[in-house]
Amino acid sequence: MLRVIDSLRARIGQYYATVPLSFADAEDFGSLRLFVRSKPGAPYYGGPSHAQPTAAGTSVAEADIARVRARQRELGVPEAFEWLAEAAPGLRARIEAAGLPVAERPLMVLDPHHRFDPRPPLPDGVTLRVLTAHDPALPAALALPRLAFGEGGTAVGSGGREELSVAAEELTEDGTVETVRPTIRAGHKTLMAALSPDGTPLAVGHYHPAGGTTEIGGIGTLPIARRQGLGAALTAALADHARDHGVSTVFLAYAEDAVARIYARLGFRPAGTTLLIADQPARS
Repeated sequence: MLRVIDSLRARIGQYYATVPLSFADAEDFGSLRLFVRSKPGAPYYGGPSHAQPTAAGTSVAEADIARVRARQRELGVPEAFEWLAEAAPGLRARIEAAGLPVAERPLMVLDPHHRFDPRPPLPDGVTLRVLTAHDPALPAALALPRLAFGEGGTAVGSGGREELSVAAEELTEDGTVETVRPTIRAGHKTLMAALSPDGTPLAVGHYHPAGGTTEIGGIGTLPIARRQGLGAALTAALADHARDHGVSTVFLAYAEDAVARIYARLGFRPAGTTLLIADQPARS
């Protein structure tokens, strides 16, 4: 069992080291690698210019942390770090000693042989759709996480269609929607939405495949549409879609125990812990 866990964590670690290269260039600073987005405004994975150890088991020097932070300040981006806790057990103490707060995001993985049978049901009239680069629902789907994560928890909230429409318009006007289209078109990002009968996104989620592994992320439900099983249905559909397209290892991270219980009911099991700077921007 220990070998299985070690192999799984190795695949996750390799994923973290590989998938950002679809969106960013790598700059090495001794024991740390900094990912720097290739084009202004282009989508990338891992947050703006985040850093991680160059290899599992690497002992990260304080001087390397300082060099990376100086480069991030030079780039005008947040001082973001993200890494698999089990792969670099001493890094947290050094990061905290440097004055940066560290947050935990436990990971869960889906057994490759697990099948969602039956798949979690959807409310009447709601459908799931993989969005294309020019899908009419794309702007609202990209805006939805702002509302979903702006009202934390799983209780029904106040954010609804009007707020979603305003946020979608803002992302269209500031160019965000246009920067995402090439990533979807190239297959680097698969974005799926649960849509109401009139085409309004009620929940969204995505995954970025790399080397037969992917992390499902960005699962968010419009606050007024919570408590209908949309997040569970969307997670299961994304996992099935990824495995149908050559992915064998599907994992995800969570921040709240209530959400973890939903994933556990779907068949996800604990797989390790990701550590990141507490206030850094969310991935993707």
